Amino acid sequence: MSATRKLRLGPLPDTQTVKLAFTCPARLKADLDRYATLHAQTYGEAVDAVTLIPLMLEAFMARDRSFRRAGSASRAKPAGATG
Repeated sequence: MSATRKLRLGPLPDTQTVKLAFTCPARLKADLDRYATLHAQTYGEAVDAVTLIPLMLEAFMARDRSFRRAGSASRAKPAGATG
């Protein structure tokens, strides 16, 4: 794998760690482990899937237009407003 090739997730930011536990299909776990291995090869920093999951979810939600619109609409409503 060439170091010039970039992954969508990018290098990991410096953040506080949080323990996360969830259940997923074995196939997804295998894919997450493969992604973590590829990420480590690309950026030269060992990382596991558990470290990547929150960043992947954050990136996914940041790119979800409907989610962003719903979030900005709910933040724009005055307290106590409905609908």
